Amino acid sequence: MSDKALGNELVFFHSPHTRSSSVLILLNELDTPFELKVLNMLMEENRQPDYLAINPLGKVPALLDNGALVTDQVAIYLYLADLFSSGSLAPGLSEPLRGPYLRWMLFYSACFEPAVCDKAMGWVPNAQKVSPYGDYDTVIRVLIEQLRAGPYLLGERFTAADLLWATALKYCTALGSVEPDPVIMQYLARVTTRPCFRYANDLDTQLATDHETERLAQKASN
Repeated sequence: MSDKALGNELVFFHSPHTRSSSVLILLNELDTPFELKVLNMLMEENRQPDYLAINPLGKVPALLDNGALVTDQVAIYLYLADLFSSGSLAPGLSEPLRGPYLRWMLFYSACFEPAVCDKAMGWVPNAQKVSPYGDYDTVIRVLIEQLRAGPYLLGERFTAADLLWATALKYCTALGSVEPDPVIMQYLARVTTRPCFRYANDLDTQLATDHETERLAQKASN
């Protein structure tokens, strides 16, 4: 852990069972101190002026580091893994795996997420050449081919990219937005047994229960 991590300067904005859950997993894997700011989306706390001043989109995750704001899941992943893992979770700039690491981090946000979201909404790109990801089937095929070599996304090297992808694939296969291909499920079995996944799931389960209780209490009082 770097000396910077010991200052507890990170403020992390989170809501349970959202994209920010993957950052919660990463922070636990990094064993990095942070201040947790929880937003109850059932109460629309993410739409209040105080939070919109931090992220005008009203989305989580968001991260403040000594006043420097980082938003969006992959940007936060890249920032934290480079800053706190001392090269263990993020290949260094001069390492041969740095390019492939960046490729798969950005493939997630630029191709996989849009493809899965479009599929879930029943949207099909009118023209493949103008689609940011081409087509859903190709995105999934390329991913499975990469995972097949295993054991991790970058072969023998475990990185932050595995935490990002495993979180998303666990969620998407559970919802049925991604088919539970055996290659994907074997990959999930390898990655999601890490303690950081249990930590995030247990915390999110408690937070979600608390938020629902708050929502019901507010409803009863109106």
